[in-house]
Amino acid sequence: MDPRERLLSRGAQALSTAELLSVCLRTGAPGVPALQLAQALLWEFGGLGPLLELPPARLLTLAGLGPAKVAALHASVALAERRATEALAHTSALTDVRAAATFLAAVLGHRPRELFGCLMLDVRHRSLGFEVLFSGSVDRAAVSPREVLKSALTYNAASVILAHNHPSGVCEPSVSDQRLTERLVVLLGEVDVRVLDHIVVAGNDYFSFAERGLMPASG
Repeated sequence: MDPRERLLSRGAQALSTAELLSVCLRTGAPGVPALQLAQALLWEFGGLGPLLELPPARLLTLAGLGPAKVAALHASVALAERRATEALAHTSALTDVRAAATFLAAVLGHRPRELFGCLMLDVRHRSLGFEVLFSGSVDRAAVSPREVLKSALTYNAASVILAHNHPSGVCEPSVSDQRLTERLVVLLGEVDVRVLDHIVVAGNDYFSFAERGLMPASG
């Protein structure tokens, strides 16, 4: 049974990352089946995240990838992000941490560099938008609390959820993550913007400060 047939009969969870990628590619290259091409691409770039971060112009230089395949890859990423956005729009981020975490994992979870952003929320804790504020190296993003405050005020947010990814694949927060959370809770609290949570994502996994009872008191 080929990957497409197993996807339809058993669901995406039954397929490996390479098999799912081969379904998106549909066909391989001359003498190279789609699955083998998918495996080679994942190996060359070190995983799905780095591969999908490549701009279309770079993807088009790779053997076996033409405009149709590159367009399909980018469309699949966009659809996943939009599905998560729609799900979040119909729930309360205050009461449904998993919906917020699913959205953040779709947007940040597979990025090869550490990114820090904020999910801006209205008075009903519904999404006003998400903004990536800082981009770092493979394992660090320098965050300016002043810029976080500025962004929250621009959105006229009543509350925010802080978020960043760990490209290492381990979503356990560091001591510096905890200290940053404490600083932002105090700073944003001074202008009546509540920090509901700080969610760290790694792949499809997440760590929620709020779920673990680690959110500092706002004072």
